[in-house]
This record gives sequence, C-alpha cells and structure tokens, in this order.
Amino acid sequence: MNTPNPTRLRSLTVAAAAALAAGTVLVSTPASTAATATSATSAVQAGKHTVAEPIVFGHRGASGYRPEHTLAAYDLAIEQGADYIEPDVVSTKDGVLVARHENEISGTTDVATRPEFADRKTTKTIDGKALTGWFTEDFTLAELKTLRAVERIPGDRPANTAYNGHYQVPTLDEVLDLVDAKEAETGRTIGVAPETKHPTYFDSIGLSLEEPLVKSLKSHGLGGKRAAAVIQSFEVSNLKDLNRMIGTQLVQLIDFGGAPYDQVVAGTGVTNDFLVTDKGLRSIRKYADQVAPYKYYFIPRDADGTLGEPTDLADRAERAGLPTVIWTMRAENKNLPAECRIGTDPIAIGDLACEVGPYLDAGVDAFFTDHPDLGVSTRDAWVANR
Repeated sequence: MNTPNPTRLRSLTVAAAAALAAGTVLVSTPASTAATATSATSAVQAGKHTVAEPIVFGHRGASGYRPEHTLAAYDLAIEQGADYIEPDVVSTKDGVLVARHENEISGTTDVATRPEFADRKTTKTIDGKALTGWFTEDFTLAELKTLRAVERIPGDRPANTAYNGHYQVPTLDEVLDLVDAKEAETGRTIGVAPETKHPTYFDSIGLSLEEPLVKSLKSHGLGGKRAAAVIQSFEVSNLKDLNRMIGTQLVQLIDFGGAPYDQVVAGTGVTNDFLVTDKGLRSIRKYADQVAPYKYYFIPRDADGTLGEPTDLADRAERAGLPTVIWTMRAENKNLPAECRIGTDPIAIGDLACEVGPYLDAGVDAFFTDHPDLGVSTRDAWVANR
C-alpha cells in the first residue's frame, strides 16, 4: 500500500469543483462505463441536473456483498465504480477513530464469542435509548484489532456470512490509506464520506470525534472545499463546529421524522420535519454545503408499498444552494417499492433502477447504495438516456 502524501490535495474535476463552489449541484466524473442497467428508468427530466451526472456513494462500502465497514467492503465498492465510499466513525477508548456503523459492536463483530471480553458487556444509554452489548469506547484499538467483523444482517444477506471472521475493524486512517492506494493504482479520484456517529454522546464521555477526524482528513490532503471528501452528521451542532475547524464540505443528514439528538438535548425544538422546510434549508446553508434527507421526503411510499408522487424538496433545496443526497438504496426485494420487486423471495435482488430512476428524475443529485455495481450501472444508464 502506498504511503499517502500529506501535501497532495485530492480534487474533484474542474467542472465539479466549480459547480460545488457555486452551490448549484453535486456532480462527479464517471467512475465506470459499465453496461447499462437491465431495466429502464422513468422519463428523464433533463433540466433537473445541470452538470455531469449524479454521484454514487458506496454505503458502508459494498455492504450488499461483504460485511459492512471492512477494508474488503470498501475495496469492492471502489472496484464496482462507486464515486465515494462511506466510513461511519466512532471512537476507541484511546481516542482512535474506527469504522463501525454503531459503537455497540455485538452485531458487527465476533465480540460476543470472546470469553476474554465477557465482562465488557454492559448497558448504556445512547441518544436516549438503552442499549446492551459491547461498545467501542470500552476497548483500546489493540483490543479491537483482535476482533473480527461479521455480517450485520445475516438473515437478509446469508452469502455475506462466508466472510465472517476474515476482516479486522479498520481505523479511519486505514480506510484513507486504502483510498490513496486505489487512486494510485487506478488513476481515479475516489471520494470519502465519513459520518460522525453519536457526536453528542462521545463528547459527553470525553472522546470528541471532531478533532481526530479533522486531523486525519487534513493529513490526507482532504481539508478543503475542492477535496474529494464530505463530512456527514445527523446532528447540527457538531457540523457547525466542523464548519469552523475545516474547509471540507459538510452534509446535513436528516432522518425521517423525529429530531437531531443534539437539538433534543439543547431543547431547541428543531425537528427533522422543520429542517426540510424552506426556512430549515436556509438555516442549513449557513453551516453546511449539502443536504441528505431520508428518501421518503423526496418520494414517499403509498399505502400499497409503491412509489408515490415526488415532492418539490429537490427543487427547494437547489434554490437554497444545497445539492441533495438520498439514502439508502438497497436492492433486495424487501427494501424496494412493490412495483420494483422481482419474484416473491424477500431477500432476492429486485430492480434497483426502478426505484433509483424516479429519484434522479425528481432532481436528486446523489444517492447511497449497498450495491454500488447496480447503482453505477443505473446512474450510467440514466445519464445515457438524458
């Protein structure tokens, strides 16, 4: 693996950087010229996207094919053509950022089978919810490195269990090293999209995520607006802090309903529904560069499980100067709209393009997917048919 060059700033294409700087639309250089998707998307509204084509994020890597947040999952996502890969970050006891979807790791590692760590099992309150299990902040990095990753949802993805026990929990720096090496190998620009998990909680126990995150990104040349990197959070206050700490683009994630936990703690009354109003979008633009609401805010599901009518959220966000990102596109039948399922097996692969196409038609600029190969081929087909 190549040693990263701290002075090298990985950049987006000139066209993409110009568009982002103008606050217009999120774009990418094509990562793949893969064969077009097996089914056509709905009618294209070409005026919705003004530059290049929508970005494909490999959600937790290629998590549809490998245990999530492993170097193998990230490597496969890059191989499949994802424009960006997404490491969620949590902290170890000794303040090292590692890639896990949650700090509770009984579902994503083999910790429950390790007798030497049996006494670490405990119950904690995370973002107002009681959770019982094993937590990254109770392990040093050296201890975590003795564990091995396992498939989080084996019932949905039984094939992934063949890789249980093969991979370590990677650090954020190891993920960034992988990206550097794959860029050198392929000549591609590969973006990274770290997400801070439970920042209010980690602040409360003296393990702030922001400082080590900023240090890692800057050491890999990812500290500016033109860098091929974004930082995500479901909370508001830590994005405001990061806006003062680093130039990397920031993405406000918005869950469907409820409220950001930091706003609950602060008693501001700010809810996720408010954040997708015009006033809420304008407030986000003061500290963030992009907005990523849950996909139902853009196209809801009808009572029969089919896609409903698109809302005007993408247009309103664009007027506020915020490119839009949606999450998460998963190809198993059980996760798809009713009209996009193939057969009756709930975990069989359905027609991902059938779901993604209408969102792109509605003006969404980027999407997260567990199946980057299908996402890239869908995106490429959509662009070809514009």
